[in-house]
Amino acid sequence: MVTATGLEEALLPSDADVRWYAEHGWYLSKKLFTDDEVDALVEASEAFYAGARSRRLPHRPPTLAYWEPSAGPVQRHNDYVHYESDPIAALLRKPIVGAVAARLAEADEIRLFQSTLIYKPPVADEPTNLVPWHFDRHYWQTCTSDRMLTAFIPFHDCDESMGTITMVDGSHLWREVGADDSTTRHFAHRDPAQLEQLLRDNARHNGQRVRKIPMIIPKGHMSFHHCRTYHGSGQNRSGRPRRAVSLHLQDGDNRYRRRELSDGTLVRYNHDHFVRRDADGAPDYADPEFCPVLWRTS
Repeated sequence: MVTATGLEEALLPSDADVRWYAEHGWYLSKKLFTDDEVDALVEASEAFYAGARSRRLPHRPPTLAYWEPSAGPVQRHNDYVHYESDPIAALLRKPIVGAVAARLAEADEIRLFQSTLIYKPPVADEPTNLVPWHFDRHYWQTCTSDRMLTAFIPFHDCDESMGTITMVDGSHLWREVGADDSTTRHFAHRDPAQLEQLLRDNARHNGQRVRKIPMIIPKGHMSFHHCRTYHGSGQNRSGRPRRAVSLHLQDGDNRYRRRELSDGTLVRYNHDHFVRRDADGAPDYADPEFCPVLWRTS
């Protein structure tokens, strides 16, 4: 069945799927990309790594993740790939992706918030391949919304041997303990053992056990997770690269809010260096150049 908006109803989350997401904090999609579209993402990512750009960021904030060949065979993270690569952006902006996110977040509008191109090299003992436990909301403290979510989009079948993304089931419902100024820092700049302990402490505080669910994602499918769902990933033991995009999404109600650390330092997200300003002079997270609308229900 095709909806009035031209989408295939069968590809959208059912009411039961939406209830599942609300209870568990994650969702595995149907096949949203064709094999040809996924192969086009691989081709476009290789061109990107070879230096192809549709445009370049005007400058690089100090916290920007931006792999370059000089960094060597480590795990690659490249932020703002949706801004710098039109071929990649064209696929990330496919309407069905935004429509699925809107159903899960129960939102009328979904805007792109951020995107990161990821390449996990097939080196079993490469330390950068390990992604410690964290949840994305910690990095979005300048956002007003608690309905933000992330789509993890692999460019191939993705399983445990490749170090697939792994969710801590139901952790988005936990009441948090142990948060301090350090939680604004990216996991790459924190002690993994400390993050592991923080996960255990939060589970204990909520009377829960840590239930780790590896996402087994067939080609063309993707996982979605709530902005407060703990997740991480392990080593790539498969013998081939693990390629993906982490696509962060915001509902239409999300706005900038001023946040300060305990010493009065202003918290800044990378968007704050790039996006236009609103009437009050604050960063506008609806700037269509960096945060385009992917879906509106109307």
